[in-house]
Amino acid sequence: MRPTARRYRRGVHRYRFLLSRQWVILTLVAIALIPTMIRLGFWQGHRYDERTARNNLVSSALHAKPAPVEELSSPGHAVTRTDKYRTVTATGTFDTAHEEVVRRRTNSDDQVGFHVLTPFVLDDGKVLLVNRGWIPANGAQTAFPKIPAPPAGRTTIKGRLMADETTAASGIKNVQGLPDRQIMLINSAEEARRLHARVLGGYVEQIAPEPKGGSPEQISDPGSEDAPLNYAYMLQWWLFAAAVPVGWWFLLRREIRDREEKAAQKTPEDTAAGPTETDKATV
Repeated sequence: MRPTARRYRRGVHRYRFLLSRQWVILTLVAIALIPTMIRLGFWQGHRYDERTARNNLVSSALHAKPAPVEELSSPGHAVTRTDKYRTVTATGTFDTAHEEVVRRRTNSDDQVGFHVLTPFVLDDGKVLLVNRGWIPANGAQTAFPKIPAPPAGRTTIKGRLMADETTAASGIKNVQGLPDRQIMLINSAEEARRLHARVLGGYVEQIAPEPKGGSPEQISDPGSEDAPLNYAYMLQWWLFAAAVPVGWWFLLRREIRDREEKAAQKTPEDTAAGPTETDKATV
């Protein structure tokens, strides 16, 4: 037999263990993991782009020059993504007789309570929904809570413009049959029907004037999402994908080394006796 043929046969015999059940399963798992981890990395990259774009929109809105609310909203108007969180001003009078509370809302300490929603009648008769802040839910939530009064008379307020709340966007179920003057979602169309008035689209989270005594507790700024974390996860998944073939190759080399060391330790009598049970199992 030619030397080249002998070397070829030795090489084939050397890697024959790759056809064993254990190594076939290990190789298939490795092959499946690589594209899966690459796709997960791309998904985290998309999340990074989405969160970065959201942070840029929020930052731009928060730092924009305050504008009269009627420049950005009108009855039946849907607040856009670019206008959400814009600082707006309005002059009018609070209508506490038609005040409501929004159930199951939390403050910055994750305490459950209510948001106070008070209609604000503008000088031209239109109504702006104003979320004046958070109050605790003391005792049973079936009775209308005691709410600190807003400024009396004609007042100028400032706040962040928000879009109407929906179940799809918030995940909050719009439960029916609630106690009087309690709601689950802030929606200008529903409030327009309840008040029989021209209600501006969306609502405002009041930031000025600040309430006396700190109650209701004002709603904090939206803050920013942790986009860099998604970027780190993206790199992590791709490093994992690169590590899979490296790990597979390391295991392969270790298996070959262990087999060669075992073969070198065999006595001539062992060799004459034929293949061991371990050798047969790899075929």
